[in-house]
Amino acid sequence: MSKYHIAFIVSFIVIAIGLYFGGNFTGKKNKSTAQSTENKAFPNATKDIVATDIQAYEKEIVAKLKTTQLDKEKKLTQIAKENQNAVAFKDLAEFWEAEKDLNLAAYYYKKAAFLENTEKSLNFAGNLFLAILGRTEKPQMRKWQALEAIESFNKVLELNPNNTDTKIALATCYIDGTGETMNGVSLLRDITQKDSNNISANIILGKLGIQSGQFDKAIKRLEKVLSLRPENTEALYFLAEAYKGTGNKEKAIELFEQCKKLVNNPDFSKEIDKYINTFN
Repeated sequence: MSKYHIAFIVSFIVIAIGLYFGGNFTGKKNKSTAQSTENKAFPNATKDIVATDIQAYEKEIVAKLKTTQLDKEKKLTQIAKENQNAVAFKDLAEFWEAEKDLNLAAYYYKKAAFLENTEKSLNFAGNLFLAILGRTEKPQMRKWQALEAIESFNKVLELNPNNTDTKIALATCYIDGTGETMNGVSLLRDITQKDSNNISANIILGKLGIQSGQFDKAIKRLEKVLSLRPENTEALYFLAEAYKGTGNKEKAIELFEQCKKLVNNPDFSKEIDKYINTFN
């Protein structure tokens, strides 16, 4: 793995307080009522967004290259088009990594991965898109990144339908990238029904419970995680948020204080203190 690969994955870490850490919707409602409630809780805000045209984007970026790099890009592109093999597309991907255009790098790593058609390479490509999605603001580009990642992860699941980590990554794409939250929820539910102790799935469902105002269900999910992993700071942070949502601010503050101690980061602690001071 090159230094660019490492930087690519590390870029997925978010440091703002609300996103510092990266609901179970079952109940006694009938299916149609439950689905209606869930869809209202998670409207698809990105439904009408048109994804970035990557060919037009690439043409624009190529036009900005200096002569030496432009010649190199043309040569690598020509080789890739003629050979249509994974090595050639990886060479092109590495060129764009060096140019620090992670979108085009991921695009060509995906082309290489589809030619290799291995679980490892396809997961790598999907996770690259998921990583850059986490720090992209433009909705058109976010949607394109999510759709590319979804294609990669679906291909993984064709090879290995039981890859739980890939299912969680796929659910994240639907939730954070395309706005198809219920598709993501369905995947996560399936995971927790088979493995009620899955940490990642329970945390995401807990966060979604907070988002939809289902605080009691979020608390159940997040307390489950903490019963298994008492020092999971992400679960602790969002459990505090869930208790705040129920109106139990004393419990929320107690949990935020525990979270501060575990994270042990002065900037984080400062932001938590500012946040606590906003409580009425």
